Amino acid sequence: MGNLTDLFKQDIRFKEALKACMNCGICTAICPAAEFFPYDPRQICDIVQRDDEEAIEKLLRSDTIWYCGQCMSCKTRCPRGNVPGEVINVLRKISQELGYNNESVEGRKQKEIMQGVGANILKIGYCVHPDTVDPKLHPEQGPIWAWYVEHIKEVAPRFGANYNGDGPGALRKIRQETLDEIRKIFEVTGGMDLREKVMEDKL
Repeated sequence: MGNLTDLFKQDIRFKEALKACMNCGICTAICPAAEFFPYDPRQICDIVQRDDEEAIEKLLRSDTIWYCGQCMSCKTRCPRGNVPGEVINVLRKISQELGYNNESVEGRKQKEIMQGVGANILKIGYCVHPDTVDPKLHPEQGPIWAWYVEHIKEVAPRFGANYNGDGPGALRKIRQETLDEIRKIFEVTGGMDLREKVMEDKL
């Protein structure tokens, strides 16, 4: 393709995240995702650092870059101060911008995430909120979650939460002016355009 490396180098996050990987493998050793998925952050950093256009394009079209859970354990352990998890963020953004995410099972799930978490941020100011995690739709949360949602008005204050209330506190109602500011940030940074691109129906 010839220009993927240039796309990486234009992103300030890439410049800060990958300084000088020496392939020690500590990031992979500490990575929870690497234990359960065919995912190797050390290998990904090596591919990107070598400017291997063919291998980078393969990554952008694969499930691999979507296995990272963004826990950033890699950041805390890298002896060179690299952040493979942030490199993954750049890869994901480019994959979405080019539409390559639609070629992998995990990449296509981004549309569902935008419909859920992405919509929540813009609508209520939270990624996840008890009001948006219906126990009937999420049985994996178990009976305790169902009980919590049913009794949230009486239970939340015990945890110091201000459930849908005005003023400060966890679970508080987010003011409309703050929601407007969040939307503006999405618009100014290009997040809204990217969201719309991900939400496009693909054949």
